[in-house]
Amino acid sequence: MIYFDNAATTLYKPEEVITAVIDALTSLGNAGRGASDAVLGANRIIFNTRESLCRLFHAENPRQVVFTSNATESLNTAIKGLLKKGDHVITTMMEHNSVLRPLYEMDIELEILKVDKKGNLSYKAIDRAIKPQTKAIISTHASNVTGNIVDVKQIGEIAQTRGIKLIVDASQTAGVIPIDVNDMNIAVLCFTGHKSLLGPQGTGGMVVSSDIRIKPLKSGGSGVDTYNKHHPNVMPTLLEAGTLNGHGIAGLGAGVNYLEKVGLDVIRKKEQDLMWKFYQGIKEIPGVTIYGDFTSKNRCPIVALNIYDYDSSDVSDTLCVTYGIQTRPGAHCAPLMHEALGTVNQGAVRFSFSHYNTDCEVEKAICAIKEIANI
Repeated sequence: MIYFDNAATTLYKPEEVITAVIDALTSLGNAGRGASDAVLGANRIIFNTRESLCRLFHAENPRQVVFTSNATESLNTAIKGLLKKGDHVITTMMEHNSVLRPLYEMDIELEILKVDKKGNLSYKAIDRAIKPQTKAIISTHASNVTGNIVDVKQIGEIAQTRGIKLIVDASQTAGVIPIDVNDMNIAVLCFTGHKSLLGPQGTGGMVVSSDIRIKPLKSGGSGVDTYNKHHPNVMPTLLEAGTLNGHGIAGLGAGVNYLEKVGLDVIRKKEQDLMWKFYQGIKEIPGVTIYGDFTSKNRCPIVALNIYDYDSSDVSDTLCVTYGIQTRPGAHCAPLMHEALGTVNQGAVRFSFSHYNTDCEVEKAICAIKEIANI
């Protein structure tokens, strides 16, 4: 099997991640619930993972790092915990439904900025869209459809000068693109663990600026302050009601440590080389349409395409059944992006690369696209 669906989840994990999860399953208690060796072991692993993520994202304090089950929970927590009725919010057509659906559910004034035919955002449009009641700008760091990267630092500068909170969905960039929450003026960074951070599914989190308070999405057990009728107001406990996924967090921590050991620059170069090899190999094939902006070298390792007017699901099925190549067809939970690209009915076939992929696998994918286009 050749796996090119890493934008959905990384299939191949470092051996260190697998070992960390297995060890955790046989040794960890419930963090914060007592003082036994098993509990203290869980406490250490969870705190060490906070520290690793704090370093990765250049946060000031590990207590700013909050664990959730995925980026969707992080985004729901940030959106529903910071916004209130009547607020004006700016977002983009690039967003995943993890951003759009929570916003649609709220009684707010929502402005969605358009993108051009290559899927790029106008930064001047952001400044023009700001109103006196604008509370937040919510943006992905990179499109999960095209791989186009958003200049979050530029948006952060706009937000900072206008006193607006910037919430960033880093699902496609955490572990791929260097992120500095302070330099980029990010109020809340939302990330998932099971993609380029190389952790298990069911892990993720947020990095929350120390000067803001988010209303919890959940309340309940915390292991402390039991007789208080309200959930403890201290971070990160404020946003971590209930038992944490200690086993998953152990794997996530191992994934982040692996990234630190190997180096984001090394991993990124390998993924970029594979992506560009694939792009160069298919861009001139008659009948192949490629989506996104490939004039910029700064992008995520994603190539979305269609072949003639073939349904994207049919193409993806053919790649899987005939060639053993796994991709992701359809709308990728990004409906407005597909509206902008004109692919609502057809969808698109997304290839997304990992540093575990090989040149040989890319060459086989290029040959497969050529053969399908000639059918």
